[in-house]
Amino acid sequence: DVIEDDDIYNLRNGRNAYGKGQWATTLRYHDGTYYALFVANDQQKTYMYRTKDIVNGPWERNVIEGYFMHDASLLFDNGRLWVVWGNGNLNLVELEPDGSAVKAGTEAELLIDSPREGWNLRAEGAHFYHIGDYYYVLEIDWPRDKPRTATVWRSKDIHGPYESKVVLQGTLGGRGDGIAQGPIVETQHGDWYAVQFQDHGAVGRIPCLQPVTWVDGWPMMGENGVPLEEVTVKLPEQGRDYVWDNDDFNSAKLALVWQWNHKAPEGWSLAERPGWLRLRAAKATGLADARGTLTQRTVGPRCISETYLDASGMKPGDEAGLAAFQSGNARIGVRVAPDGQRFIVLHQNGRSFSRGEDGRPVFQILDEDLTVIPLEGDGLWMRINYVFTPQEEGEEADTATFSWSLDGKEWTVADYKLRMRFTLDYFTGYRSALYNFATLEEGGTAGFDWVQHAAW
Repeated sequence: DVIEDDDIYNLRNGRNAYGKGQWATTLRYHDGTYYALFVANDQQKTYMYRTKDIVNGPWERNVIEGYFMHDASLLFDNGRLWVVWGNGNLNLVELEPDGSAVKAGTEAELLIDSPREGWNLRAEGAHFYHIGDYYYVLEIDWPRDKPRTATVWRSKDIHGPYESKVVLQGTLGGRGDGIAQGPIVETQHGDWYAVQFQDHGAVGRIPCLQPVTWVDGWPMMGENGVPLEEVTVKLPEQGRDYVWDNDDFNSAKLALVWQWNHKAPEGWSLAERPGWLRLRAAKATGLADARGTLTQRTVGPRCISETYLDASGMKPGDEAGLAAFQSGNARIGVRVAPDGQRFIVLHQNGRSFSRGEDGRPVFQILDEDLTVIPLEGDGLWMRINYVFTPQEEGEEADTATFSWSLDGKEWTVADYKLRMRFTLDYFTGYRSALYNFATLEEGGTAGFDWVQHAAW
């Protein structure tokens, strides 16, 4: 249910887990049990969680003492459990059969020492397999002056020695940084695919699929190692896209597309006012440390997020609404002044990026109101339009515009665009966020009736 119940995950005392927390989980199913192993960068620890029921839990938790297994990959093999991890140097160690600890009496060994000269990034994102006669370690490298590269190492002995081969290298969709790490999977029809990701600007990291063809025992990706722009999957359509979703808040549980910005806060409810999400305000200085912040990711090339807010339960000093959420963010919503008067507020926060006359980057710290106008009544419709990849003349890449309405029909569009950037301090793409926080007295409530999204 939680990693640690401390200040970092509870957004207390100026601590937070943005860009940290749970990284690169290796998930395996074996003999009726699901295993999830990952590191938490803020804790500098490796965690193993196990459950028989991946939907409902409960999860059993262990800390693997003495190890920080960056980008780890589990392998169940002939009754034994192994893990490979690392960056540049890839290591191997055997775990206890239940994964709770390193096997007693064993030590980690250096499995692969990748080349050091001419690389920006060496051997990261390991995925470990035993297929046929070979043990395979898939990883990515980033050669200087070339795009990211998928490399495979193989050996007939789990301890090596390993030989290597580049299995994918090239640009895709006009983006020059290439394709990053991911697993390979086999369908029920015997077809193989690589399920990877690509950095795609402000929308964040997006899934990327390439076919895999086995050539002399090597899993060659794309077309003989060159990425394909279009891939046809030999499977029938099933289900639907579920990266985000509309929500009328009529369910007893939050949908899986929602994520809190930190550990789930107290004081939120779907039951207190049926058909509404109620967020109760806790003290915060702004959006970044507002614990009652519920988010969904955005979708390219363009998308819209829209919601309706009932501000009647808000107290003086409260602020609630809809935000484009990253470290450089903007939000549209309702603020209640100390005297109880309500205002529509458009606020930007974070770093502004531009280039000076000499062409060098210029960063400016922003934390300012852009629009403050009185609100008549208790309700406000809010909308954010995102453009990640321009599709029409006049559109700008990685920008967001903000609108509001008093009746859901006539909309006011702000004369302002948020310049969105993917930044490593939060390490996520932009997310649409519902928020409510207090600056004076806690306990005020914001009611959200529904959320609607559209992408095209």
